[in-house]
Amino acid sequence: MSHAKTMEHLKDTILLAALPHVAFDGWSMTALEAGATDAGFTKQSLLHAFPDGTADAIAHWSDWADRKAVVAMQADDVAHLKTHQRIAMGVWARLEAMGRWREAARKATAWLAAPRRAGLASRLTYRTCDAIWRAAGDASTDFNFYTKRGLLGGVLLSTTLYWLQDSSEGNQASSAFLDRRIAEVLRIGGHIGKLRAAVEQFDPQTVLRRFRRSA
Repeated sequence: MSHAKTMEHLKDTILLAALPHVAFDGWSMTALEAGATDAGFTKQSLLHAFPDGTADAIAHWSDWADRKAVVAMQADDVAHLKTHQRIAMGVWARLEAMGRWREAARKATAWLAAPRRAGLASRLTYRTCDAIWRAAGDASTDFNFYTKRGLLGGVLLSTTLYWLQDSSEGNQASSAFLDRRIAEVLRIGGHIGKLRAAVEQFDPQTVLRRFRRSA
């Protein structure tokens, strides 16, 4: 196993063991240390995996969910699906991957909503959108490259926030919400001026701050 894969495995193992503790202790070193102990690792191993503590752990939590979404998209036969259907599949697969630890997802979203974490929140949102678009087969290199990711960022964040509050059976309300948001993006897709404006006005931190005020 390569060093990168070994490190990824270490991070995954500690992260997944820590998530149940996050529900009670928040995204904190207390939760991470408890997770490392449960997984049979020392505090030194924890600091090796997440030298910046909570910030590194939340970034890896996002990366873990991204990887699960991509795997789900690749596992299904998506050749017959339209692009927007593939994108919706990716967003939904990501939410389903986090479903066992919704409280951890809620606390991570609130943590990222702090103004001083705007840079990290934006980077993680972009990374997720890029991963989903690439898994869907996007090969654009022009303005559309950024347009697609900007618009998906809005869909991703709004759907995630809706899902965090959803108490419907099987999260059916969230699924319907995602379909509506995808349809909205399709409706403006043919108007490049509106499309450009939507991308320029999209700000992940604004959306997250609204969530924090309502939480």
